[in-house]
Amino acid sequence: MSDIIVTEHLAYTYPGMDDMPGVAVFEDMNLTVEEGSFVAILGTNGCGKSTLAKHFNSILLPCGGKVWVSGMDTSDENKLIAIRRNVGMVFQNPDNQIVATIVEDDVAFGPENLGISSPEIRRRVDNALKQVGMYEYREHAPHLLSGGQKQRVAIAGMLAMNLECLVLDEPTAMLDPRGRKEVMDVVKELNKKGMTVICITHYMDESVDADRGIVMSNGHIVKDGTPKQIFKSALELKSYGLELPKCTYIANKLIENGLPIQKDILTYSELEKELCKLFQKI
Repeated sequence: MSDIIVTEHLAYTYPGMDDMPGVAVFEDMNLTVEEGSFVAILGTNGCGKSTLAKHFNSILLPCGGKVWVSGMDTSDENKLIAIRRNVGMVFQNPDNQIVATIVEDDVAFGPENLGISSPEIRRRVDNALKQVGMYEYREHAPHLLSGGQKQRVAIAGMLAMNLECLVLDEPTAMLDPRGRKEVMDVVKELNKKGMTVICITHYMDESVDADRGIVMSNGHIVKDGTPKQIFKSALELKSYGLELPKCTYIANKLIENGLPIQKDILTYSELEKELCKLFQKI
């Protein structure tokens, strides 16, 4: 598999105001994202994860170094449209991304701006809404939808652009548990179908199904590996202001209290299997 996103010695500084010095976020950020992978980027507020995400489709441009998307230099103005056709972003507040008064019109907005023919737009919109489970709401008003449903409409709008990579920046931060599950179920299903997914989050539970977890702190990558590797040390995560996924925390507490179950549990299904094995021995 090839790399869809590559950052080489990326540096970025937010400009200062009123002759004040700027705020440096990255000085030498190097990262690759493999095509078709599911990558979770984790970290506390202010660690630089959202700033990094905005470099993936040229919302922000490097102050130093390079960012490549499918071999295209994000600093090349002539490649801007092609890059944004490849990489789409979904932000934490879906209300900021919904532009139409009817769901299907909102999903059609992107393809229409690309000059896609009407029959092809119809096909893309229907297909995108079906993929996110929102086809039956195609004629509804977005403001009447729940937060999770709005976010799924926002994702459908990206899918209608025929993207190769979907970047989600805290997509569930404003949602209740049910809405978070709705959105993450859609995201995981899209990845299974071959789409590259990069999910920026501070909810550890949303990263357990990722192929790879990246922990950021103060503009640096401090951990990079599989979720089992990332969540191996609760003390190390705590030093970066992060906690274990809830299920892993529960499993560790059970182990501390003498239950002989495996140490690298990430999901409730894994915990259930371990407890069933244990009860069968009693």
